[in-house]
Amino acid sequence: MEQIIQWVQETFMAFPAIGVADILDIIIMAFIFYKLLMIVRRTSSGQVMKGVLLVIVAFVLVSAFNLRMLSYVMGRVLEWGVLALVILFQPEIRRFLEQMGRSRIGSVFVREEAPGELENAITQTVRAYTDLSKTKTGALMVFERKNQLDDAIKTGTALDCVVNAELLKNIFWNKAPLHDGAVIVRAGRIAGAGCMLPLSGNVNLSRDLGMRHRAGIGASEHSDAVVAIVSEETGSISVATGGMLKRHLAPETLERLLRNELLPQSDENDKPKFNPLNIIFKSRRGEKADVEKSKGQ
Repeated sequence: MEQIIQWVQETFMAFPAIGVADILDIIIMAFIFYKLLMIVRRTSSGQVMKGVLLVIVAFVLVSAFNLRMLSYVMGRVLEWGVLALVILFQPEIRRFLEQMGRSRIGSVFVREEAPGELENAITQTVRAYTDLSKTKTGALMVFERKNQLDDAIKTGTALDCVVNAELLKNIFWNKAPLHDGAVIVRAGRIAGAGCMLPLSGNVNLSRDLGMRHRAGIGASEHSDAVVAIVSEETGSISVATGGMLKRHLAPETLERLLRNELLPQSDENDKPKFNPLNIIFKSRRGEKADVEKSKGQ
């Protein structure tokens, strides 16, 4: 018990030594680690980071068990590993510095989102898919959610523009250079076109599904994205989410499905919460009303 009291006293005595500079130092380091983690999550570098963490854990265990030879070898590996990591993550580091250079100071700390852009993207997509379905023009659109799709965007042409029905019909026109790939929508804006998607590994898919549908299902298997597809053979509209494909959708059903999947649902927040006092007050008001009626009679 005395040791616990002594530890608590020493801990509280250390707090006055923390100044404004220390707090600022912690905030800056936390921000840098957060940005690095976001960059790693957007790419396939996450597997590499898992391998690095396993090497570090192994080094700690080797040091704890006092295995001198292994400790010496792994120590040399970690020393050169820092340089190897800089070379390995050179594209990610460069992208991070470019984003810092392009961004305003406020947008570095707070992500700017336009709530109306995603709703406009859904409306324009439904309008374009209605016409593309009538003309049997193949289309493949991926709506990004939490899982970033930077690797897929790299395979196509990077864009940054508002979703527009006429633009989508031009992109998916069968003689356009980007019509074979997918359009990726991020935060309500087109982030890439002509992008290649991973094919689904599900062997139980129907044989009448073409490469466009298999790519859409594959994208929904590897991420939480919502994929909208127009068949080039039949003109039918389909949506893939979580590896599942919903086919032969009407434009109204497509719009309702996209809104349910992409737009934040506030119905639960809008519902009045249960409060037992309301019931008591209502019952009392009802009793008063009955008494007044009886008096009137």
